[in-house]
Amino acid sequence: MGSVSIRNARKSYGALEILHGVSIDIADGEFVILVGPSGCGKSTLLRMIAGLEEISGGEIAIDGKVVNSLPPKARDIAMVFQSYALYPHMTVEQNMGFSLKLARAGKDEINQRVGKAATVLGLDPYLKRYPRHLSGGQRQRVAMGRAMVRDPKVFLFDEPLSNLDAKLRVQMRSEIKQNHQRLKTTMIYVTHDQIEAMTMADRIVVMHDGVVEQIGTPLDLYDRPANLFVAGFIGSPAMNLLGGKVADGAFIAADGTRIALDRAVPDSASATLGVRPEHFRLDPNGIPAEILTVEPTGAETQVLMRLAGHEVMGVFRERLTVGPGENLRVSPETGSLHLFDATTGQRIER
Repeated sequence: MGSVSIRNARKSYGALEILHGVSIDIADGEFVILVGPSGCGKSTLLRMIAGLEEISGGEIAIDGKVVNSLPPKARDIAMVFQSYALYPHMTVEQNMGFSLKLARAGKDEINQRVGKAATVLGLDPYLKRYPRHLSGGQRQRVAMGRAMVRDPKVFLFDEPLSNLDAKLRVQMRSEIKQNHQRLKTTMIYVTHDQIEAMTMADRIVVMHDGVVEQIGTPLDLYDRPANLFVAGFIGSPAMNLLGGKVADGAFIAADGTRIALDRAVPDSASATLGVRPEHFRLDPNGIPAEILTVEPTGAETQVLMRLAGHEVMGVFRERLTVGPGENLRVSPETGSLHLFDATTGQRIER
C-alpha cells in the first residue's frame, strides 16, 4: 500500500513562508500531478514528501505512518530527478542495480529485479551499454529503472522530462503513463507543463503561491475551473477572459456587447466571462470580430481576434481563407461559458 496523506503542511525559511497549509489525500496506486507556475511551491512539497526538506508544520503520512521525522531512506520512496544523474563509468545494468548493491542485496535478487525493470522499460538491449551511448529518452528510462528496482511504495518525479526535446517528451509521457498502468504504484509527479498534467494524471493538484487552488481530474479542472487562476492556467491556448457585468440574464462586456447566458445567475456589477478558444463558432448573426493574426496548424486554425473590446483567441476546425484586418462574426457556445466573480475570482455556479 502506498497512500499519501498531507495535512496542513507548511514550509518556512525564516520569516518567509513558502507553503501555507497544504492538504492533499492521495490513494494507493493513484497518479497525481502537482502543477503550477515556477515558485508556486510544488517542488518544495515533493521534496518534503521525500524527506529532502524539513516540514515546518502539519504532517505527512505514507501508508498511514507519519514520516515527518524519518530520513529519506526510511520512507520507502524512490525519486526520479530532472537530471538523470547516472554514473558514467557504470553500465545500464550496474546503474540500475547500484542501490540494491549498497543495500547488500544478493546477486540473484539484483539480477532478477534489474531484469524485470529492464523488460518493463524496454531496456533489455542496452543493459551492457554506458550512459554516453544512450539517447536522452533512454537515459531517462534508466533513471526510472533505478527507482523501480527498489520496489518502493511511492514514486516521486521532479520535472523528469524538462531536458527532453518536444517529440521525445510526447513519447516519454506515454511511456510513463503505461508504466504506471503496469506497476499500479502510487506516483506523485511535479511539472509546470499543464499539457503533461492533463495527458498523464488521474488527478491534478493546481498550486499557486504556496496554496492549493483546486484538486480534480483533468476534465474536472478543464470543464469546471474553480477560479480565475485555474481557468487561465489549465488549457492551451488559454481560456479567454472578458471583463464586464451580469444583468437581465446576460453578460454585458465593457463595450456594451451582450452575450446571452444559459442559466439564471444574480446580477453583478463586476464579473468575468470565460470562453475557451474552441468554443467559438462561426455565425453570420454573431458578434463582429476583427482578425489580428491567423495561425493554421493543419488540423485547425487559430485566430487572434479583437472582440467586445478584448483580444481573444479562437480555434476553428474550418480552413479559413481570411487574413489580418478582415472581419468575422462569431458566437460563443452558450452551454460552455464560464462565469467568475471579478472581485474574489471564484466561479459563479448555476
